[in-house]
This record gives sequence, structure tokens and C-alpha cells, in this order.
Amino acid sequence: MRSKIIQEARSWVGTPFHHQARVKGAGVDCANLLIAVYCGLNLAELPTVDEYASDWHLHHDEPRFLNMLMNYCEKVEIPLAGDIAMFQYGRQAAHGAIVIDENTVIHAWRDAGQVVETQIKLSPLEKRLVGFYRLKGLE
Repeated sequence: MRSKIIQEARSWVGTPFHHQARVKGAGVDCANLLIAVYCGLNLAELPTVDEYASDWHLHHDEPRFLNMLMNYCEKVEIPLAGDIAMFQYGRQAAHGAIVIDENTVIHAWRDAGQVVETQIKLSPLEKRLVGFYRLKGLE
């Protein structure tokens, strides 16, 4: 299953970054990329996501993204392919990515303008890493 997660995540590479979108090839943000990949593979139920401002993480103390993620995941120390990496932006862990390996992720990155595969240690993400999370029930 982990290889299917990576294959599906890679199929989104090049999709433009677009806030609150979830259409392969047209637009997606980091949260919706996770939803599209895991729900598309029937590994999680499609969550109800209220509208959110693109800068909510700068103005609110509630860890909205992380709270929703914890409904489906548990924190792990050592990630495996297909797990999730979370990164600090503003006040919150507000950026999610799919782990390829301990140093490589696929994510919808506003800075790149699209879904990209990134080496964590060779990017600004290294200093922002909050932790790794695994979908409950994923072996």
C-alpha cells in the first residue's frame, strides 16, 4: 500500500498550487493533496473541511490542521514511505507533505507554485519540521 501512496502522490507533481482546491492537474493546496491521496486510495474517509483563509496559521492559536490530522493519524518518530510530515508556518504546524523517505517529501508548496518533490535537508523546510505522522491502521 505504501508504494501506491507514493505513486498517487507523484501523479500530482506539477499540479499548480491553488488554495482550497483539489483537482489533479488544475490546482491543490497541501491539506487537499493529503485528502486527495489518502481518500482516493480509500485509506481514510473524506473529511468535512470548512473554509479556511490562506493565512489562518498566522492569526490563530488553534492548531486546526494538526487537530484534524490527529483524527486519522498518530505521531511516529521514524517515518516510512507514505507517512506525513508536518511543518511549522506562523503559529501552527500548518503545512503537510507525504513522506517518500526520511529526507524527501511530496507537497503542494506555495513557494514553488505547484506540487513538488523536495529534499527536506536542502530546503527551508528543515528548520520547520514539527514531526511525522502515520495514518491509523497503515502498516
